[in-house]
Amino acid sequence: MLKKSSLVLWGAALFIAWHGLLLLFLWSRPPSSSSSSSFGGEEGSRLTAQVIRLAQDAETELERQKDLLRQIRRYSQLWGRRRVRPPAPKSSPGPPDKLSPPPPVVTDAADTVLPVLVLACDRSTVRRCLDKLLRYRPSARRFPLIVSQDCGHAETAQVIASYGDAVAHIRQPDLSDIPVPPEHRKFQGYYKIARHYRWALGQVFRTFRYRAAIVVEDDLEIAPDFFEYFQAAFPLLRADPSLWCVSAWNDNGKEQMVDVSQAELLYRTDFFPGLGWLLLAELWDELEPKWPRAFWDDWMRQPEQRRGRSCVRPEVSRTMTFGRKGVSHGQFFDQYLKFIKLNDRFVPFTRLDLSYLKKEEYERVFLPKVYAAPEVKVEELQGNRRRELGAVRLQYSGRDSFKAFAKALGLMDDLKSGVPRAGYRGIVSFVYRGRRVYLAPPSDWTGYDPSWS
Repeated sequence: MLKKSSLVLWGAALFIAWHGLLLLFLWSRPPSSSSSSSFGGEEGSRLTAQVIRLAQDAETELERQKDLLRQIRRYSQLWGRRRVRPPAPKSSPGPPDKLSPPPPVVTDAADTVLPVLVLACDRSTVRRCLDKLLRYRPSARRFPLIVSQDCGHAETAQVIASYGDAVAHIRQPDLSDIPVPPEHRKFQGYYKIARHYRWALGQVFRTFRYRAAIVVEDDLEIAPDFFEYFQAAFPLLRADPSLWCVSAWNDNGKEQMVDVSQAELLYRTDFFPGLGWLLLAELWDELEPKWPRAFWDDWMRQPEQRRGRSCVRPEVSRTMTFGRKGVSHGQFFDQYLKFIKLNDRFVPFTRLDLSYLKKEEYERVFLPKVYAAPEVKVEELQGNRRRELGAVRLQYSGRDSFKAFAKALGLMDDLKSGVPRAGYRGIVSFVYRGRRVYLAPPSDWTGYDPSWS
């Protein structure tokens, strides 16, 4: 690979030098006396025009080759990382377009390389996202930034290019419309998003061959300890097969519903949160062959994909969204999303013991805590009564009672395949009027009902 990239660089440099000499020759060459005597004025003008066109064509080609050279240099660092990666162990042969990345190698968390994949389209405000990522990133080597752009939006492309070698800028090659059922005509954007995710994640795991990746979109702003959080959670994700992602997002993370004094508190959740999340290459191996044509995030929340696994999520979100305008036309933004509290206190997660989040240990401690909390009625909560009880539990018995309680208390009340947002075993933990509340099913809960929606 080293020889190949060197040859490409030398070839591009020689090509540029040749065109530079050609331009110099054409521009500095004096007019021939024989030509002026042999041809009339009209023929001479035509010859001059041909020379000028040749020079212009050469100049255009020169600029194209310069752009090529810039791209080669930009990706040389990524190629370098691929060179030093140990070769993948031999496995059973498969189709050539289904290359598998090497399995994770147990290393110290401080040496882990976790690329951040930024999905961009036509928001020139991607600058707000990239500025914070670069501001809080502790190491360019351990957290390379890859911006994958769809849509072909020129202004957004210029913003991304303005960062130079600080980010790798890749572009979704297929910008065509997608054939959709007539009833989904207005959802064309969701189909394009799913296509972009598939292509971009394929680049990260198949082309660049990373072992894991943090995924964000161009309308997210991050907290000061965003990278610290993911660096600390990565070994946990790798060690616990009952986890399939780590998310920076709390769906019920409005400021009045979280305990900002416990910014270090993390939970397990059965709901896929997204909005800044970490996945392993092995998960992409599993998901890529059946990736959906649209609505990829709700697809992730289906039992067939989740397969009983959970994600880690924080008490206080490590991302916030500023993208009211998008394919969802601001759905939930004005009511919930713009009120999400972004953590502003750095938590040294890599110094903390996160083993309490492993399934057996978590359930050994969390479930007794929930069901030992005194049960109260929703009217008592709303009236701020029985304050002496401390943490309390509000019990729901079915879909309708969950939705009624959630709406009354300001929680997001929608369910996906029966799973409440931020819920674990049906339990949603939040703060209401300054005290901890667990909205929970009965203690003999037997599982989610996918018909709840």
